Amino acid sequence: MKAHKYWSAGALITMFGTFYTGYKKLKTSHKYFALSSMLCMIMAIYTGHKMIAGNRKEKVKKEKVIEKEE
Repeated sequence: MKAHKYWSAGALITMFGTFYTGYKKLKTSHKYFALSSMLCMIMAIYTGHKMIAGNRKEKVKKEKVIEKEE
């Protein structure tokens, strides 16, 4: 899933920004980078979960078709 890859990349980039602004002691920038990093990580977890879990309706349909064929 493309969305997971992009959210993960966004989280990585914003984490670098968070570390850099923390190192430079820029408090307001650090806060915004940390919040955006948190958002990217949450969305990456959500899209990864959707990718792994899949669609339950399709799984049930496939199981029913297999049972009918037997």
